[in-house]
Amino acid sequence: MFANRNPTPEEAIVVGSGPNGLAAAIRLAQAGLRVTVLESADRPGGGARTDELIEPNVWNDPCSGIHPMALASPFFRSLPLDSHGLEWIHPEIPVAHPLTPETSVALHSDIERMCRNLDKDGDAWGDLFGRFMNDWDVWCEDLLAPLRLPGRPLRMARFGTLALQSATGLARRHFQSPSTRALFAGLAAHSLLDLNRPASAAIGLVLGAAAHTSGWPLPRGGSASITRALITHLEQLGGQVLTNHRVRSLDELPDNQPVLLDLTPASLIKIGENHFPAAWIRKLRRYHYGPGAFKIDYLLSDPVPWNDPQLRNAGTIHLGGPMEDVAASEQAAARGTHSPTPFLLLSQPSLFDDTRTPDDRHTLWVYGHVPNGSNRDETDTYERRIEQFAPGFRTTILGRHSRTAEGFSQYNPNYHGGDINGGEANIRQLFHRPVSALSPYDTPLPHLFLCSSATPPGGGVHGMCGFHSANRALKQFGIE
Repeated sequence: MFANRNPTPEEAIVVGSGPNGLAAAIRLAQAGLRVTVLESADRPGGGARTDELIEPNVWNDPCSGIHPMALASPFFRSLPLDSHGLEWIHPEIPVAHPLTPETSVALHSDIERMCRNLDKDGDAWGDLFGRFMNDWDVWCEDLLAPLRLPGRPLRMARFGTLALQSATGLARRHFQSPSTRALFAGLAAHSLLDLNRPASAAIGLVLGAAAHTSGWPLPRGGSASITRALITHLEQLGGQVLTNHRVRSLDELPDNQPVLLDLTPASLIKIGENHFPAAWIRKLRRYHYGPGAFKIDYLLSDPVPWNDPQLRNAGTIHLGGPMEDVAASEQAAARGTHSPTPFLLLSQPSLFDDTRTPDDRHTLWVYGHVPNGSNRDETDTYERRIEQFAPGFRTTILGRHSRTAEGFSQYNPNYHGGDINGGEANIRQLFHRPVSALSPYDTPLPHLFLCSSATPPGGGVHGMCGFHSANRALKQFGIE
């Protein structure tokens, strides 16, 4: 299609319509390029979709559902997405972490309230996260950027000394209470890393700071609302998205204009192995993917009957118990085994968003981390785990849709082996993602750039991988 078009330098192609691909397309369109986004699926969005998974007019998010980094994203904040229908909902409690069936610890948005509730750990929590409060926007510019001289070098150096620690080590050094340690471990477990490994504290620090600043919101109408708003804005800038257009080889794409690929290394190798030097392909093959995810979406007759009523006001629930249990579960997944008592992440969007079902029924999603590539059905294990904290949960189930880690790979090839973060966030890949620290978005082909979550700053719905990649492309082509 495109090989015979003789496209002009005023055009650009983006392959993949996830948040990063759409962010890249918008940034290129802002610079005056005519942008076409090619999406292999029948619907755009990548990890930001909303589907009728169980029955008509019941809307579940197959992948991401809560978006701690979306409002933190400098690029997303710069766009008029609210005028395109995107509305954010902030639950009263961003995150709650059950410790026993009867007790939990809550992460409140108000850091002063949070510190009061933590009692003997209040000062330590305030010291750890309070540093983000005054100029969160500046922090985000540095945190969601590739390796470079930060805007606040000394402050970022201090953050680095904390972020490069293990999550369990940081929690033990900073907090006295088992409940505070457990809360931090749950935040850090979003990294999909063994929490005893270096750098596993980084995501816990960032997500905790986000809860106290921009929040952990969910979009009204589901994650597809983010995608619709981004596409509407792109179309206003003259861009377009073509679905059902699978790129099977780089030969199908032009070589005289910017081409940005929202693909992780495994997917890139499939379409372009013969186009790159063998040494560079070997580097791509060394890119390491982390554990996968097993996820269940539910339709329920009633809200989850938690023993602890505080959980009914929480947007996200980290079902993991003490820090040691969370760490053991994450270590098992990282080592290629299934935990009998997995750490689970849950949310009931319908408690806060009445568009998810056409009546008074409810939606719920739950996922946990499993070995990469696992095809094991964890439904019974997860439901028994939930029943420990919410007796009678199974009696509320009207329907379910399960997806294994291998199923995630088939649903979205960027989730190689079910790794929803697009690659492990270990120390090496914090700085060399996917292969180079100096030019992480470049490939050996001068017109071709990477813009997926396999580039800095990594996984999450924030669009910053696409934004930075587009800026790199524009610079290379001398457009801006």
